[in-house]
Amino acid sequence: MDWLSQYEPKIVTPEEAVQALKSGFRIFITGNCSVPQRVMEALNDRARELQDLKLIQVLTIGKADYVKPELVGHIRVNSLFISDNVREAVNDGRADFTPVFLSEMPGLFRSGRLPLDVALIQVTPPDKNGYCSYGVEVGVTKTAAESAKIVIAEVNPHMPRTLGDSFIHVSKIDYVVEVDYALPEVQMAISSPEQEAIANHVAAIIPDGATLQMGIGGIPDAVLKKLRNHQHLGVHTELFSDGVVDLVEAGVITNERKSFHTGKIIAGFVLGTQRLYTFIDDNPIVELHPTEYINDPFNIAKNDRMVSINSAIQVDLTGQVCADSIGTRFYSGVGGQVDFVRGAARSRGGMPIIAMLSTAKGGQVSRIVPTLDRGAGVVTTRNDVHYIATEYGVADLYGRTIRERARALIDIAHPDFREGLARQAYELYHVRVPQFTVPELPTEQT
Repeated sequence: MDWLSQYEPKIVTPEEAVQALKSGFRIFITGNCSVPQRVMEALNDRARELQDLKLIQVLTIGKADYVKPELVGHIRVNSLFISDNVREAVNDGRADFTPVFLSEMPGLFRSGRLPLDVALIQVTPPDKNGYCSYGVEVGVTKTAAESAKIVIAEVNPHMPRTLGDSFIHVSKIDYVVEVDYALPEVQMAISSPEQEAIANHVAAIIPDGATLQMGIGGIPDAVLKKLRNHQHLGVHTELFSDGVVDLVEAGVITNERKSFHTGKIIAGFVLGTQRLYTFIDDNPIVELHPTEYINDPFNIAKNDRMVSINSAIQVDLTGQVCADSIGTRFYSGVGGQVDFVRGAARSRGGMPIIAMLSTAKGGQVSRIVPTLDRGAGVVTTRNDVHYIATEYGVADLYGRTIRERARALIDIAHPDFREGLARQAYELYHVRVPQFTVPELPTEQT
């Protein structure tokens, strides 16, 4: 095993590994449940000796001590998708946010537009040929590691060995930090009655033989539970969780009807529990690939009957979808929503669906609004939108006029807000909603 002679001299402690960091370095940190915890602890200490480290990340799970106020000037985070552990820092101005489609994130690294000095990753122990698997997070990480000048890898026996385009050879790793800890777990959400109602509506329009993209959370998890009577479903998604395992074991997800990667679950990363990690470990029906491949709309569209299910913060009466901010306050990011909306739209028999609760703040505000809040970001344009689902039904907006869209969206808004929306629809777009009486618009004086 010639790779052993390359591997063993690279083994260092976390503290020794981060000595490679210099002031001004751009450092990529792998995300989701794959954050290299021991190296990050050492980085937090090392950063106090350095200035102007730029830490580039996407979604990370767990604590983020590196955005604490006392590290201002030492570390500044640039998040390409805002997770809850850095949201406050971004909105307080202590961290940055770069809006970008998930499919295009790796291209920033490869092209040098966002150059990387160091990549911090977590991988499996090497196999007999000296290859380590990226495990639960391949998506953005593989290209980042290939683009960085220095690669620091935690090698963890608890990391599941995933197949696909998911490997790095030990010769490409500069520093090896051997660790032994369980990966963080993300439990499936407990769905509310309203989310269950949304799931019923969405499941009712998903055909047998569909290929699914979904995230995690109350609505996606609820939808998966409602698909137990479907047949021959497949998966092509940026991420999946334990709910997919349930449907595989129930014989619902077979991937046999997929027209692209037939027989395979295709994803970029996973978020879930140890049960999920055990399921994906060396499992030949699961392949993880880089995000520029998974989220490429042209690849997505190769799946017939592609169904994408994504969420929103607000939808206005013309069909504009805000999913990344609450007014001017940044909340998350673009992610893969547009990639999959456009890919599903171009799929033969495809269905892009935006699913959301009809209200927010305990029912105090409507998520269906006359116009988006000032400063709200348009993630999915009204030209791209097809289906909007709430607990009150599904609105089919594609190819519909503004008047038809407004009426359809008012029909699925919370009843408490429908009359107000009808008034605004009339004032803004001259839309009359028959079941509501609205005042005549005043005529101009001549």
